[in-house]
Amino acid sequence: MKLNKEYWTSRYAENNIPWDAGEITTPIKEYVDQLTNKNLKILIPGVGSGHELAYLYNKGFKNVVGLDISAEPFAAFAAKNPDFPSNQLIVDDFFNHTETYDLIIEQTFFCALSPELRPLYAEKMSQLLKTNGKLAGVLFSFPLTEKGPPFGGSAAAYQELFSNYFSIETLQPCYNSIKPRQNSELFIILKK
Repeated sequence: MKLNKEYWTSRYAENNIPWDAGEITTPIKEYVDQLTNKNLKILIPGVGSGHELAYLYNKGFKNVVGLDISAEPFAAFAAKNPDFPSNQLIVDDFFNHTETYDLIIEQTFFCALSPELRPLYAEKMSQLLKTNGKLAGVLFSFPLTEKGPPFGGSAAAYQELFSNYFSIETLQPCYNSIKPRQNSELFIILKK
């Protein structure tokens, strides 16, 4: 199975998106709620249905960008969020993206990538963040197997993966996961 544009487009077209919680999840919401600088330039890669994107925008973060390899979910997002600037919805492969950001929100993107891409993900995140920029969000903490997406991992593996590029400010079990993800998420704040 190739996790490419066609794969993700068909998943959205078939509404086969069990990872979609229908709204911003508690860990991301509570993190966003404590941010005070509304001028932050923020990226959400693998944005999908864009619940986090809409939440940020409606909270006054106007410099927020959604990036997805498939255009499929953006039509529904635009219908629900008619005031959101269409030029801030980018259809592209994450690994081709070149803008830089103050903050990148991680929400079910990392776990959707083939695990062999993880070293490239860490390097690319570092490239996309400005100095002192942060990568924040959730990663799954269940055994990594061939079965996925989602693909799991461990705190030890993430520590090793990210420590070459980031200062790890937070990497701990998520205390406020939504019910279906309880005891299977780690919250991260990584600083470039």
